Amino acid sequence: MIVADVEASGLDPHKHSLLSIGAVELEHPERQFYGECRIWEGASMMSDALAVNGFTEEECTDSKKHSLEDLMGNFLHWIEQCEDKTLAGKNPSFDRDFLNDSFARTHIGWHFAYRTLDLNTMAYMDMVRRGIPVPQKNDRADLTLDSILVYLGLPEEPKPHIGINGAKYEAEAISRILYGKNILPEFAEYPIIHQK
Repeated sequence: MIVADVEASGLDPHKHSLLSIGAVELEHPERQFYGECRIWEGASMMSDALAVNGFTEEECTDSKKHSLEDLMGNFLHWIEQCEDKTLAGKNPSFDRDFLNDSFARTHIGWHFAYRTLDLNTMAYMDMVRRGIPVPQKNDRADLTLDSILVYLGLPEEPKPHIGINGAKYEAEAISRILYGKNILPEFAEYPIIHQK
């Protein structure tokens, strides 16, 4: 399983550009990927998106950074070495759409499958199974990444949001829900509070 988290210059993969990719191979968590690129020519930037991921407009257009094509080629090389190429994460449909659009935009003949595994569903089901009330807002589940991390005994993710940090926190959370175990050394000090 590939736990990925991307940062982008906005919310629409047709108008906005990928800025970075962080990924962890869940079955071999020592295998990690992180890369950044400049925006593609003509891509828009949303100030709200940049506030979340911490990139400046200057960083987004830095000609010294990899092109989108270089980043996607490097990421594909990393993906090809993964055993299970199922995409997972906190918001994997967002990540999948940006990644697949970026593969297509750079004419790289590869894409992630439509079906993904999302941490929200996993946490929701784990809470229901354990009889723990699921946080609600406007009569719907309200599970942020930070609330899921706290539920699992982990610290909140540092801000601004960085792709590799997101991928690591999400991979650790998924492992704790699925297997009841710690997989990354940076989280070993945090006891697992919900056992299988």
